[in-house]
Order: sequence, then structure tokens, then C-alpha cells
Amino acid sequence: MESTIYQIYDKMLKKILTLSSLSVVNLINGLFGTDYPKDSKVSYNWTEFEKEDLRKILADTILTINGKYSYHMEAQMDRDNAIILRVFDYGYNHALRSAKEENGIWILKFPEPKVIYLYAENRIPDEYALKLKFGTQGEFTYRVSTFKYQEASIRELNEKKMVILIPFKLLKLRKLLEKDRSKENLFALKNLIQNDIIGSIEENLALGNITFQDAQKLKRYTHKLYEHIYAHYKEMEELNEMTDESLMLDIDIIEKKHETELDEVKEKFTEKLAEKENALIEKQNDLEKAESEIARLKKLLENAGISS
Repeated sequence: MESTIYQIYDKMLKKILTLSSLSVVNLINGLFGTDYPKDSKVSYNWTEFEKEDLRKILADTILTINGKYSYHMEAQMDRDNAIILRVFDYGYNHALRSAKEENGIWILKFPEPKVIYLYAENRIPDEYALKLKFGTQGEFTYRVSTFKYQEASIRELNEKKMVILIPFKLLKLRKLLEKDRSKENLFALKNLIQNDIIGSIEENLALGNITFQDAQKLKRYTHKLYEHIYAHYKEMEELNEMTDESLMLDIDIIEKKHETELDEVKEKFTEKLAEKENALIEKQNDLEKAESEIARLKKLLENAGISS
């Protein structure tokens, strides 16, 4: 069950990494301290590596910028000191696929790695290290730095244009609300959603750091995470309704507006149709009355011996 829960966040990160090239390039620049132009091309390495033991490794978090520079981002929830072994394994397999020979020497180019801790209760190191020993040739230390997401402020995320990670800020209050769903804590969650998350999405959209479609998807992802983490608590009924409205996508707002307008048109049409039906009924009644009166007059004429 716990593994399934973690997979939800891992899959969410992978979806986020397939947003527009603009937003993904901004994330790479923010995470790795690079300065790629916003129109840089992002390529995805959706490749399954097959080991000798036929175990498949899906390395779908390795991105390549402008066909030259690769970056590997791995999402984690809790501290895992063995993560560096997996990152090295992924990196090696990626480098092996693009290995090339120059002047009789084979070159393996590893992607730049980063472990993103979306949420962790245990203390996370700034980096992991793996010592590679090559016998008489010496040693080399392979290092993988970490990004402790929940320690990053909203201001830092916005300044570094890393807003596409903003949905995961919902995890910040997860443990707190598991224990205590007081009005104060519910208000804190409401403020987190409306100001920190939605506010950041709209601010970055206005600044051109993400596209309109990115903003829509980020709101959708936020809503899905909210439903997964919080919506099942009975104390959340009022907040659920607010969240549904706050995280409603622009297209949903347009559709809702159109539905409202359509309902109004239908209501007016129904009213006019009812008025016409009533008028028709009145005319029918008048006609029936007139026919009845004519029949009565004919009867009187007949009784008087006068032909009509």
C-alpha cells in the first residue's frame, strides 16, 4: 500500500516533467543552476534498459536539453541511502546507450543527477556519495546532490521559476492534518492552496514562465493530489467545496458559464413556450365557446322554424 502511494507522487512528477519545454527548461535551470534559453529543445529518453538478469529498468526521468546535455531527476518521499546505487545504475545504462569512440577510446557520458525529496520526515543529506575503486588506476567519488523540496520557500520556487513543482506543496501539511484537523489547521491549508499554490501558478503565468496549458494542468494536478491526500476527511466538506471552485480550470469555468447561459436560454424558451401554449389554449377555449354559441343559435332558429 505504501509503495502504491509513493508511485502516485512519482507518476505525478513524470507528468509534470512532460509539460511545455518552456516550463521544463525553467525547472532544469532552477534545479541545476544552468542558464538554457527558454526556447531550448527538451528530449525524453523513454527507454527500457534490460539487464543481464532480464530485469528491466525504466529510466523515464532522464531529459536531454538541445540534444547534448542530459539530466536525471529521481523523486523520493523518504530517505533512502541506497538511492545513489539506482541513480548510478540508471546513469550508466543511459551513458552506455550513447557511448562513442574517439581516437580509440570509448567515452561514457553520464547525465547530471539530482534526487528530489518531495517530502521526508528524516534528515536528508545535501548529497550522496559513491566511491568507485578501479584498483591500481585509482578511485573516483560519484556524487549526487539532493533537493529538499519542502524546505524551499514559495519565494525561492518562484524566483528560480520552478513553479511546476508547486502541486507538491500540498504535502507540507499532510502529517499535521492527519493528527489535528482543527479550524486553525484547515485555515492554514486553505491559505496554502489559495495563496501559495494558485497564487504562484497565476503569477508565473502572468510572467510568462509557464504556458496557459501548463497552468491548467498544474491546477488539475493540484486538485488530484488534494483529493488523494485530504478530501476523504469528513472535516473537509466545506474546504472541499472551496477547493473545487478555487482549482477549477479556466475551461471548466467557461463551460460552466456556457451551461448557465444555456440553462437561462432554456428557461426563457420554456416560459415563452408556456405562454404560447396558454394563449393557444385560451384561443381554443374561445373557439369552442363560439362553436357552442353558434350551435345554440342554430338550435333556436330551428325551433322557430327558420332555416339557417
